[in-house]
Amino acid sequence: MLRRIGTGWMDGSFSIPAGALESGETIRMAAVREAHEEVGVRINPHDLVYVHTLHSLTAGNDWVGHFFTARVWAGTPRICEPARHSDIAWYPAACLPEPTIPYVRQALLCIDAGSIYSEFGWSD
Repeated sequence: MLRRIGTGWMDGSFSIPAGALESGETIRMAAVREAHEEVGVRINPHDLVYVHTLHSLTAGNDWVGHFFTARVWAGTPRICEPARHSDIAWYPAACLPEPTIPYVRQALLCIDAGSIYSEFGWSD
């Protein structure tokens, strides 16, 4: 997990490597790119395993997040964007750090429980 700084949104909170799609990119390609850009690891797209989809309503924005795990990668995870992240560490789902971005916490707990879909921020 990475602690956010200098972004203007949820700074001080922990998250995971993530980001938006770029033009012409698949979701899997974006996951590989973001992992390399943010923590310096290289992942073969075929080593990614889809584990969760989150439909979120956050700060008035409706979006869908796709989560993957990778058990194999090359390189040692490190902070590659020091202007955006101040700390990097592994945490088990049962002991996520405070504060963790709420929708990230929800997705990680759902993944740990084996749930492949959740919704965040919608009124019942």
